[in-house]
Amino acid sequence: MHPTISTLQQVVASGEDSRIAALLAEDVRFLPPTYWATWTGRAPVAAVLGHVGQVFSDFRYRRVMGAGRDWALEFECKIGDLDAVGVDLLTLDDDGLIAVFEVAMRPLKSVAALRTAMNERVQGDPRFLAYRDALR
Repeated sequence: MHPTISTLQQVVASGEDSRIAALLAEDVRFLPPTYWATWTGRAPVAAVLGHVGQVFSDFRYRRVMGAGRDWALEFECKIGDLDAVGVDLLTLDDDGLIAVFEVAMRPLKSVAALRTAMNERVQGDPRFLAYRDALR
């Protein structure tokens, strides 16, 4: 297994965005399951993934599939008292860092709960607010 994928499995649920950032390409693109948008850049993506690690509980990867640059990591978790399953679809760059991080999840009720929890968290995060303001 690729070292980036092994390390990701250890740190993604920790919510430690500094450890997550080290795995991300500078221009990483993150496609969340909660809305049709793309986050771009190591700092904002690490911040968002750090918050996700705090919202999810009982997180664990169930299966890891892939080789080379393309990987799919199936996971299960809880969001509050709701169960969720999903897949992290990852593409690595030439340096072995995550260039694309896309998440698909179900069921809809759990994804909606994730969106609500994430909106509450990031609205008070100065890193997110600075990123949002830079886009305006």
